[in-house]
Amino acid sequence: MQSSLSLSLEAARFLPDDGYTGTLVGRVWRPDVQGPSVVAIRAHGIYDLSTEFPTVSTLLDFDEPARRVREATGERLGSLEEILANSDEAVRDPRKPFFLAPCDLQVVKAAGVTFATSLIERVIEEQADGDPAKAQEVRARVVKQIGTDLSAVKPGSPQVMQLKKLLQEQGLWSQYLEVGIGPDAEVFSKAPVLSSVGTGADIGIRADSSWNNPEPEVVLAVNSRGEIVGATLGNDVNLRDLEGRSALLLSKAKDNNASCAIGPFIRLFDDSFGAAEMRRERLDLRVEGPEGFVLEGVNSMEFISREPQDIVAQAIAAHQYPDGFMLFLGTLFAPTQDRDAPGAGFTHKVGDRVSIRSARLGELCNRVQHSEQAAPWTFGLRAFMANLARRGLLAKGL
Repeated sequence: MQSSLSLSLEAARFLPDDGYTGTLVGRVWRPDVQGPSVVAIRAHGIYDLSTEFPTVSTLLDFDEPARRVREATGERLGSLEEILANSDEAVRDPRKPFFLAPCDLQVVKAAGVTFATSLIERVIEEQADGDPAKAQEVRARVVKQIGTDLSAVKPGSPQVMQLKKLLQEQGLWSQYLEVGIGPDAEVFSKAPVLSSVGTGADIGIRADSSWNNPEPEVVLAVNSRGEIVGATLGNDVNLRDLEGRSALLLSKAKDNNASCAIGPFIRLFDDSFGAAEMRRERLDLRVEGPEGFVLEGVNSMEFISREPQDIVAQAIAAHQYPDGFMLFLGTLFAPTQDRDAPGAGFTHKVGDRVSIRSARLGELCNRVQHSEQAAPWTFGLRAFMANLARRGLLAKGL
């Protein structure tokens, strides 16, 4: 029987390349109060800021949240090394603090097909009806008709409308092409509030899925006014077989127990990091299988086809988010490397170690488990509100 790999969580990889230069905010589970706390990640330790900011949502709604964090003192919970070591779910001591996903009351949204150069794989999923065995044949036909270089395509432009007409005539126009290069972005709800897992936790795939993959993405932290105030990393796990069978199965493919990982922290916008730096971020993905298989990939924000602010604007155009929202920006990465047999492509195995790292946003690391076997999500909004009330934090305002 294959055994799961150790996550080997390291402080040097958890942190950005510039260490503690930025304003880093996370959430930590405190067993002593049986609830989560907003924390600042600093060179001399992890500091609980919950007496000033009961929720991350509260913090992000302040003017200049980075300044507010720097001015806050807080209670020291321990060193980064101590809390990070206890965040690996396989060896966790429930009596000690560990990291959670760095968001709380925010709705978790995701934008799909935002990289025109990778949307070909979405078309292939659809044309293959979710069958990985057909993908190689379909890939050759689609690439021959569409080509592989869509990097210069501007979504919604007159040139795209001409391309749409041509592809429709050839029977290759797709719902994925519609949202990938058409005027309207795909923005959907990825996960319920409070259900996201953090670094060190198991990340879930459905047991009945036979074709799936990680999706390394930049995730924006957006406040209630629609302002982007920070960014983090995310793994928008994708069940390619389910979504490929029908777009109407999107929620079944995307929203499952432990299927949304966010972290390890939110880096707030300040003098060291802002929208321009986020727009240049490169994400390096590495999957290490228990059988020795290794998959590596890259998601580079410089190739995104839609501007992040435009995706935010489309998300809030006809809806309000009074607690703010987290927004996955999509990925350039779509694996085609064979794992088990020629032409079978890539799919996860239980026990895979998945790491996503970038220079300015640190490393998010998780171990793959079946959603049905992953730790059940039990701490929802009622439990959260009751916990804050017991701790006397509701009086601070949310």
